[in-house]
Amino acid sequence: MEKVIHPANSRGTANHGWLKANHSFSFANFFDPSKVQFGLLRVLNDDYVKAGMGFGTHPHKNMEIISIPLKGEIRHKDSMDHTAVIEAGEVQVMSAGTGVEHSEFNSSQDELNMLQIWIFPEKDGLEPRYDQKDFSELMQPNQLINVVSPKSDQSKDSLYINQQAYLHLGDFQAGRKIDYNLKSESNGVYVFLIEGDAEVEGTILKKRDAVGIWNTSSLSLEFKNPSKVLLIEVPMN
Repeated sequence: MEKVIHPANSRGTANHGWLKANHSFSFANFFDPSKVQFGLLRVLNDDYVKAGMGFGTHPHKNMEIISIPLKGEIRHKDSMDHTAVIEAGEVQVMSAGTGVEHSEFNSSQDELNMLQIWIFPEKDGLEPRYDQKDFSELMQPNQLINVVSPKSDQSKDSLYINQQAYLHLGDFQAGRKIDYNLKSESNGVYVFLIEGDAEVEGTILKKRDAVGIWNTSSLSLEFKNPSKVLLIEVPMN
């Protein structure tokens, strides 16, 4: 088993007034040669957006993009003629493929907090696509919920992307222990603690800390306090 630890205070930060951004990996003006990506996971941004503000129309290409609002709602509009609102409890996926333009704004009266994840696709030049799903009724205490899967292994409840990657979300009570079994031993898992306190294979995580683990078939997690966690399993090459 190998691991890399990313404390919350080691993330890149940017304060644009309307946007406060935290970058787990090199992004925009933040560059750390040791934090370019974890396997095929390229971006994990933890953004806070003021009410009525957001990202104007901009392009993406050949990237699988997952957005998870933690608080508030995102108003999305894209060049595929999709207009939607994504609220906390929902997950959005967008395959940029050959190219897509979109905008994202905070349409609520309060600050929006959202996670945005970019994963490299299995191949370039795919047809762009969009989807979203409300997982709030599926979220059960002390369980990991599979919210994103590969198209080839999509569960009946999960969204899919064009990569052999799996995203799980879970809310856990203090004292709970779980084991996570990787789908492939060539994959790794990036564990991002959204809230709480946890121990992952001997590494203590606090709010917004992360640990990437690979060269293993499973890993164990123990939650010391009520916690919310995101697991991102991706191919390592």
